[in-house]
Amino acid sequence: MKKKYLLSAISLLVASHAAYGQKTWTLQECFDYALDNNIQLQQKKIAAASSHEDVQQSKSALFPSISFNTNQNVSWRPFAETTINLTNGSMTTNRNTVSYNGSYGINANWTVWNGNRNINNIKQNKLSEEIATLEVEQQMNSIQEQIAQLYVQILYETDAVNVCKEIIKSSEMQRDRAQKMVELGSLARVDLVQLEAQVSQDHYSLAQAESQLANYKLQLKQLLEIHDNEPFNIVIPNLPEENIFSTIPDEQSVYNAALANRPEIQSSKRNVASSEIAIASARAGYMPTVSLTVGMGSNNSSGQNTAFTEQIKKNLSNSIGLTVAMPIFDNLQTRTNIRKAKYTHQTNMLNLQSQQKQLYSTIENCWLNATTSLRQYQAAKANVASMQESYDLVSEQFNLGLKNIVELTTGKNNLLQAEQQLLQTKYTAILNYALLKFYAGETIEL
Repeated sequence: MKKKYLLSAISLLVASHAAYGQKTWTLQECFDYALDNNIQLQQKKIAAASSHEDVQQSKSALFPSISFNTNQNVSWRPFAETTINLTNGSMTTNRNTVSYNGSYGINANWTVWNGNRNINNIKQNKLSEEIATLEVEQQMNSIQEQIAQLYVQILYETDAVNVCKEIIKSSEMQRDRAQKMVELGSLARVDLVQLEAQVSQDHYSLAQAESQLANYKLQLKQLLEIHDNEPFNIVIPNLPEENIFSTIPDEQSVYNAALANRPEIQSSKRNVASSEIAIASARAGYMPTVSLTVGMGSNNSSGQNTAFTEQIKKNLSNSIGLTVAMPIFDNLQTRTNIRKAKYTHQTNMLNLQSQQKQLYSTIENCWLNATTSLRQYQAAKANVASMQESYDLVSEQFNLGLKNIVELTTGKNNLLQAEQQLLQTKYTAILNYALLKFYAGETIEL
């Protein structure tokens, strides 16, 4: 019975392993898996959680700190002399070699006002937490963009491999026909050799395309944090022409939406706000600091005819104090801090402008690539049809002996180049259209 269960478990593991190896990944599944397993993203999330703890700690600075302290001392005098004490009219001798004393205290310290530095520290830490959260979103966006680019590259290379396979079939058919023509004496053997060389070249092109496809799949696996030797395949979506010829959104509207939503812009704005608070915190160095202290303590010692609790009660003391510290001259430290905070603010303002310009440049390039690729796709599609018809005619005339091998090879190369241009413009248009929608706040879909 145990053996039966063991065999069933092994079969289940093998089946599940095989199913995983045969899994084909959709674009959304790639997104979901990467967002759950990407190491850099997990590190960003940990940093955001750490920033939240900084906020909580800075809030606690508004409350007083309370501490308890005690001190216990024991002394030993091995050579102490005997002393005579008069107690209630009678004489007693005492030779104390060991004595002890103890003290106990509870102290509270509260910074009442320090130029609002504590309040400003809370504001800065909150902004830092928001920035850390935005960095998580920024990393998520970056991962999705990289996945989309690799996914489209895999689609392109998959089609390129299929084109190369079709070219090989055509080349082998031409070679076989040429072989028969050589046997019949209607074609020189040198032409057959050239066709055989062309078949070899087509196989080399196929190997290159397959190698490039494997490389893009490997990059996508690494981005998904999948480290195994199992085959990795993606779902080939149906991409009708209406998806390619979809209306491309206006670049200015995309940019306006991106300014309001993109985390890198929001993060830069919060850096500017944080540097403004830093200037106010630096100016607090010119202001006095007011702090309040409260304490309560007692002590006890040996050698007294009083119980411990009675000593604690009689020796109990309370204190309260108010301290005002007014800076007079701090070796220009406060002035230096203010100026450096202003420089940081100016730098953050420039960084915000740079982020905005970079975002506009990225969107503008996506829009230009999408519109250009769309026009090129239409022209490339017509060019493929023309080159296919031309190659078919040249191939037919070659079989009749009316065209030579050079003309045939030229026609096939022109057709291959036209098909590659068609694929390139098709997937470039699809990718950039998807990225434009993503920058406008929509999800990436192909």
